[in-house]
Amino acid sequence: MKAAFIFLAPGANPEIHKSVIKTDEIELISVGVPNYNEACKAAVNLLKEGISAIELCAGFGVEGTAKIKQAVKSKVPVGAVRFDIHPGLGNKSGDEIF
Repeated sequence: MKAAFIFLAPGANPEIHKSVIKTDEIELISVGVPNYNEACKAAVNLLKEGISAIELCAGFGVEGTAKIKQAVKSKVPVGAVRFDIHPGLGNKSGDEIF
C-alpha cells in the first residue's frame, strides 16, 4: 500500500518538507503544506505518484477536507485526524484561516 499524510505548517514547502517511510507492506509519503491551495496541489501530485489513500492532519477542517476530496475527484479515500481547534494553528481550525 502506498499512502500519504498531508500536514499544515506555516512556511512549509511541499518540495522540501516531504519524507518517505517504507516498511515491508506500506510506503507512507508525508508532505508539509502552508495552506489549503497548496494541499490540493500536493494531493493531485500524490495521486499521480500512485497513492491509494490520503490522511490529513487535524488542522484541516471539514471544508479543507472537502477541498482535498474535490481535488482528487474522489479517486482515493480521504480521511482526517480531527480536532475542533488545532494547537499548532493558534487554536483555530484551518477552515477559519484558509
